[in-house]
Amino acid sequence: MLFLIEGVEATRAFLDSGGVILTAIALMIFLMWLMILERLLFALNGYRKVKKTLIGTWQARSDRASWNAEQIRQAFVARAKLQLEQNLPMIATLVALCPLMGLLGTVTGMIEVFDVMAISGGGNVRSMASGVSKATIPTMAGMVGALSGVFANSWLQRKSKREIQILEDSLELDIQH
Repeated sequence: MLFLIEGVEATRAFLDSGGVILTAIALMIFLMWLMILERLLFALNGYRKVKKTLIGTWQARSDRASWNAEQIRQAFVARAKLQLEQNLPMIATLVALCPLMGLLGTVTGMIEVFDVMAISGGGNVRSMASGVSKATIPTMAGMVGALSGVFANSWLQRKSKREIQILEDSLELDIQH
C-alpha cells in the first residue's frame, strides 16, 4: 500500500513539474494507448470471428460468379476493412498532436522563465528552474508519446492491409468462361 501511495505522489510531482500541458499530454497519451490496445485486441482476437463469418457466408453462396456476387464480395471486404480500420485515424491524429502539445508546453514554460527574469532581473537561477522544467518535460513527453504511437499505429495499419488482402484472396470469385 505504501508503494502505491509513493507511486501516486511521484506521478503527481512529475505532472506538477511539467505544468498543466503535461497533464493534457498524459491524458492524450492514455487515450491514444487505450485505443491502440483496443485495436490490438481486435486485430489479434476479435477479427478472426468476423473473418470466419464472412468467409462462411461467402462459401455458402451458390452464386459466386455474377456481377451481383462481385458486389456482395466487395461489400464484405469493405465491411471488414471498416471494422479493422476503426479508430486508426483518431490514433494518427493523437500521434500528430503529441509533439505539438509538447511544443505548446515549451512555449508556456519559456514564458514563465521570461516572467521570472522580468520580475527578478534575471539573476535568480533557482526561480527560473521551474519554468525551464515546464519547458522541457512536456516536450520530452510529447515526443515519447508520439514515437510510441507511431510504431503502434504503423503496425496496426500494416496488419489491417495484410488482413484485408488475405480476406480478398479467401473470397474468390468463380469466374467461368
